Amino acid sequence: MGDRDAGPASATFLPMGGTDEIGASCHFLNIDGTGILLDAGADPELEGQASLPDIDLVRRRSDRWVDHVLVSHAHHDHLGALPVVIRSFPHVMVHMTRATRDLADILLPASAKLQKKRLVEGSSSAQPLFDTEELGAYSYLYLTHELEATFDLTGLRGAGRIEGQLLDAGHVLGSAGLLLTAHGPDRPRRLFYTGDTGMRSQTIIRGARYPEEPVDTLVMEATLGADPDAEKTSRRLEEERLGEALREVLSGGGCAVLPVFALGRGQEIIALLDRYRKEGVIGEDVPIYSAGLLRAISDVYDRTRFSTPRMDEEFQVFGVEQKRLPRGRGGMAEALTRPGIFVLGSGMMFERTLSNRIAQEVVEHEKHAVLLVGFARDDSPAHRLLSATGNGQAPEVLLDASRGRQALRCRVVRFRFSGHSHRRDLIALVERLKPRRIILVHGETRARGWMADNLRYFYPEMDVCVPDQGEEVPLWPVEG
Repeated sequence: MGDRDAGPASATFLPMGGTDEIGASCHFLNIDGTGILLDAGADPELEGQASLPDIDLVRRRSDRWVDHVLVSHAHHDHLGALPVVIRSFPHVMVHMTRATRDLADILLPASAKLQKKRLVEGSSSAQPLFDTEELGAYSYLYLTHELEATFDLTGLRGAGRIEGQLLDAGHVLGSAGLLLTAHGPDRPRRLFYTGDTGMRSQTIIRGARYPEEPVDTLVMEATLGADPDAEKTSRRLEEERLGEALREVLSGGGCAVLPVFALGRGQEIIALLDRYRKEGVIGEDVPIYSAGLLRAISDVYDRTRFSTPRMDEEFQVFGVEQKRLPRGRGGMAEALTRPGIFVLGSGMMFERTLSNRIAQEVVEHEKHAVLLVGFARDDSPAHRLLSATGNGQAPEVLLDASRGRQALRCRVVRFRFSGHSHRRDLIALVERLKPRRIILVHGETRARGWMADNLRYFYPEMDVCVPDQGEEVPLWPVEG
């Protein structure tokens, strides 16, 4: 390979997305002239340019460019800025699993349509970041790889050969971590990027797979770093709690609204409801309603069940009987008069989403329930709903500004079902991979701080780095 075996002489890591929250995940690697982006996400709670990572951190420098992008999975905070990145770096090649590509072909056009709709209806003043026609022109840049297959990541001006492997991340369908090997004159350097990773198996998706050998640098998520309860939670007990809550609500003639993320949590919850039906926890005649993107994504889950890691490849999400959510107000009102389960996006119940709209119809009635099965940021309607529970004799909650505050009379319960590894599992991953440098990403300030403090205590020989947005740091540990 000549000069391509001469590196890696220089390598740096640069966070381009916000680092004090879980928002636009995007990290730039500069390895001997090769530019690689780890994810190209947009903040799901912001709109327009404000939702994007700071692409100018690379674009405004003549000595920086992007040759390759890894998309670890199809959640918006890891995928949503991809069209803007491609437009900014026209020769870039994009790497992902086949399932992530299938999901991107659904989710990116849906994002484009939603941005346009919000501008037209006046609920947003932000210009759409991309349109559906533009997306069609970019699809030839998507390269898909089988898990554990080696592929080339060397840049056009890269001085050293770089190889990549995708490893099952156990988070959602198609999710993958990246094992990167940069070759040099003395020895290869190895980096592992976890992406969003789930070490423990869920209902459909099995637990993650990790490198067999130690790595030099570990770029690791810290989502649950500030959550002491997550490490004490038993998934089996949470499943039992949810089953019992559903039994009580349904037997009392009420409906249960389960706000879910359309990708991942929605399908996992439907699989769990199937188990409840078979075990007699809920009746066979109790309708399960689903709608929108969740249904389109469920179809991808079913079509890829023999080609992606599963707990049971025979299980099909649409093998579970589901009804479409009634469209008209009359049909919806009729559905709420008898016991039923509504599995609806979004998980944080943002305004103008299905879960928020239906929750407005049930919160004032004691027989109904909103059962929260996912993470809710402090400024989200789901968090406001949970905080209002038990707050005074006559609690109220604001779910939508246009409707105003509503009396909160329904039952509200939170359950812990996460596709992320908790902090003790992440520390165990560090013990397994024995990196000499750890770079913490994808976590709020307290989460990354807890992880950094504990890793430095348990592993003083390791270099733990918590870079801020725009702060360039060395990628490899210092030798010696």
